[in-house]
Amino acid sequence: MKSNGNYDWKFSTVGGVTRVNIESGQDILHLDELDRKLWTALSCPLKGMEIDEKTMTMLDTNCDGKIHIEEIVAASKWLTKVINDPELLLKRDAFIPFTAFNTANEEGLHLLETSKQILENLGVEKDSISIADVSDSIAIFAKTRFNGDGIITENSADDEAMKALIKNVIDSMGSVTDRSGDPGIDTDKIEAFYTALADYTAWKDAGDADKANIFPYGDDTANALAACMAVKDKIDDFFMRCKLASFNTDSASVLDVSSAKIGEISGNNLAASTSEIATYPLARVNAEHKLPLGKEVNPAWAGAIAALKATVIDKEFKNAEYLTEEQWVSILAKFNAYNAWMGAKKGAEVEGLGYDTAKNILAENKKDALLELVAQDKALESKSNAIDQVDKLLHLYRDFYTLLTNFVTFSDFYNPEKKAIFQAGTLYIDERACDLCIKVSDMGAQGTMAPLSNMYILYCDCTCKSKPGTMTIAAVMTDGEAGAIMVGKNAVFYDRDGLGWNAVVTKIIENPISIRQAFWSPYRKMAKSVEDMINKRAAEKDAKVMADANAKIETAKVPTDGSKPAEIKPPFDIAKFAGIFAAIGLALGLVASAVGGLFAWLGLHWYHWVILFAAIIAIISGPSMVMAWLKLRKRNLSPVLNANGWALNAKVLVNVKFGATLTSIAKYPIVKTKDPFTTKAPLWRRILNWFILVVCLCVAVYFILPKDMRPFKSCCQKAAVEVVEEVVE
Repeated sequence: MKSNGNYDWKFSTVGGVTRVNIESGQDILHLDELDRKLWTALSCPLKGMEIDEKTMTMLDTNCDGKIHIEEIVAASKWLTKVINDPELLLKRDAFIPFTAFNTANEEGLHLLETSKQILENLGVEKDSISIADVSDSIAIFAKTRFNGDGIITENSADDEAMKALIKNVIDSMGSVTDRSGDPGIDTDKIEAFYTALADYTAWKDAGDADKANIFPYGDDTANALAACMAVKDKIDDFFMRCKLASFNTDSASVLDVSSAKIGEISGNNLAASTSEIATYPLARVNAEHKLPLGKEVNPAWAGAIAALKATVIDKEFKNAEYLTEEQWVSILAKFNAYNAWMGAKKGAEVEGLGYDTAKNILAENKKDALLELVAQDKALESKSNAIDQVDKLLHLYRDFYTLLTNFVTFSDFYNPEKKAIFQAGTLYIDERACDLCIKVSDMGAQGTMAPLSNMYILYCDCTCKSKPGTMTIAAVMTDGEAGAIMVGKNAVFYDRDGLGWNAVVTKIIENPISIRQAFWSPYRKMAKSVEDMINKRAAEKDAKVMADANAKIETAKVPTDGSKPAEIKPPFDIAKFAGIFAAIGLALGLVASAVGGLFAWLGLHWYHWVILFAAIIAIISGPSMVMAWLKLRKRNLSPVLNANGWALNAKVLVNVKFGATLTSIAKYPIVKTKDPFTTKAPLWRRILNWFILVVCLCVAVYFILPKDMRPFKSCCQKAAVEVVEEVVE
């Protein structure tokens, strides 16, 4: 069949649906001619699949997290252009021999040359390149000066001075990681470094030009300012308290530290209460507004005040014992120029180099030399990108055909020897192994879509000690019966790598599993109803028996008034028990005789009983089996995959025969040894079983024997009646 072109496509029926065959290199070569309506999938998710995620990322050119038909077609065109024989793609090899490159194509030739260069950089000699060879870019570029990423390292320089300069840039401005894995610098780092050098040296020069004004305490100005700032808030607080005390003399006691407050902590270790004491005023409030600089200072602040006095106050007011607010303001004013100069500081990133080193680097002016090294590295960008292209080629060479057999067709899914990329592993539960397990990304979507699949699905939360987090899977049961499976049941899930996960069933979507299950389903439901009814009646009888027993015990007690105790009834008579069963058997015989008479009157024979029995079975099990058959023939995996992010273009049917390959059930050999723990049936049950068997044989004989033996049958019937009467008496 031709589709959107002249290529003659071959088709086959797979999984009950007609699909195009992708089984040759020519099929891949003409993939762009295949009608989109004939693709099994229109898109699939990038993550959560049993295929290298790096390959899927390489295919996702629009970066939307999904693989679309256009992206697969583009990849097929590129692959068949740079590889000389598209048949090689069907091998799914993880290496490409050099003879497979299409050297007649410019890009194919370039990829071959790049592959050889990679092996040369690695120090390897062979005639093919593998994914393992290009997986470690650090090893590829470890011994090269330039690698095309626009980043230079100390290894990029060929003299010690340039190496030291690159190190200074890294120490000052930070680094970017080179392809080799080493820290390096790029154009932005170099430009920022030299800008910082210029700003920093200009700022330092401005300070030196007005040194007397900017540095009132010389080289000790920074320490002097730090000493002032350490106590500034506390000194300002003290002078404000003095002003308030002068404004309201009655407030002096409130503004000062009270004896009561000190008394609150007097019972503590005061040496450990420094933080509390530090919250008290700096000194006692006084009318002179003078801050004492000696012993009268709050002991928690004594050290800071002493440092201020030695660093600043003694230089301004020698041997001063007090500090006034005016003096304090004048001291702070001396730092105005210094503060303004510090506020205008630029190039702090290179301050660690020191002014002299920064000045020397500026004077040497090797900026252009650094930029030239970057340019030399950048010149190899095309070769560097070619390495990425070789990596992409290797991944697609190995995985592209696998993707096609799980996207264009689902042939891997319907192949018993392979697994589809959406099959995550195997769930072992209740003596069966479910191979159709899919990782679930959205339980909400599953709850909406999955019931439409007509499949029996177990949702399990899986945890593994060696892997963080929880994985949710949907395990589809396609053969056997539900058995004892229920929510909360534990199981074990093995992923495609063979790693075991603890699994717990959290949700079940119930649908028919097999015709066999559907046949027995009505009887199981009936048995369950009877069992529930019997349990209910037994509970009622048990309660009644207990009540009667308690009443009899009370009645049996000797009366205190001297009257006779109540008469106790005799025990149960086993003969009567047997007689009752005999009577039941006789009744069954009479019923059988009546039915037999009806059959004789209608002109029917014994084999009509078999037909009647089969008809009854068909009436009971037939509807259930028909409904199961209708659903089983429509089992469709598409809704489950759709809920997982796939956009499927066709049904993915799982019929009964194929389903039997996806769920394997335990099969045991015939065991000839006797079980020593088998429970032996009680005597009365064995007698009852034999009795029922004899009655059935009598009924069968009655209908099978010819009419001329009716007198014999009548005699047998009379003899049976006499035996029953004797037993009952």
